[in-house]
Amino acid sequence: MVSSALQITGLLIGGTGMIGTFAVTGMPQWRVSAFIENNIIVFETIWEGLWMHCIRQANIRMQCKVYDSMLALSPDLQASRGLMCAGSVLSFLAFIIAIIGMKCTRCVQSSWQAKDCIILTAGLLFILSGAVELIPVCWVANTIISDFYNPIVNVAQKRELGEALYLGWVAAFCLIAAGAIFCCFCRCCEKTRSYGHSAPTHYRAHSQHLHRKTESSYSKSQYV
Repeated sequence: MVSSALQITGLLIGGTGMIGTFAVTGMPQWRVSAFIENNIIVFETIWEGLWMHCIRQANIRMQCKVYDSMLALSPDLQASRGLMCAGSVLSFLAFIIAIIGMKCTRCVQSSWQAKDCIILTAGLLFILSGAVELIPVCWVANTIISDFYNPIVNVAQKRELGEALYLGWVAAFCLIAAGAIFCCFCRCCEKTRSYGHSAPTHYRAHSQHLHRKTESSYSKSQYV
């Protein structure tokens, strides 16, 4: 019962991280326009994402446009496209494999050892997808912060951290936490099985020793 609850918890956390990864990949709020200096009248808000940039005017009207060319993007956004797509695929595969390997599912007729291997694979994929997602999120955040404090960069070109970056950190943490839960579950099951297999062996050896001792004492009494 405890093991099933632990697996369901890991699956829910991993599913949350997977959905968050999909959302972060498509969201345009990676870079948000920074309102600094003495300009307090704001008419436009600029959002820059991996696939498009949007302009929101006075919180009433918003227009979005897909990037015309990938080469026009900065190097961090170019790499983030591929890494986020890879993280999305890995998290989806980990989620499907975790469902197949759970004890409450009967997708495949396999032994408990095979299911534990499947769960371990899902855990490692969850951890890998979380690590892959952390790379672009931290890279873009570092670039934004460096440009913000760089006096050479024009004020109009400075950006702030968008909501997608914060959601990306949360999603990556959920993926890594789910992977850790599945890996720890497999480790605990392995220790439990090894202990369960070793106890009967010791008991049989002790019984055989007592049986031999009884037979020897009986044969001696018979001889007398």
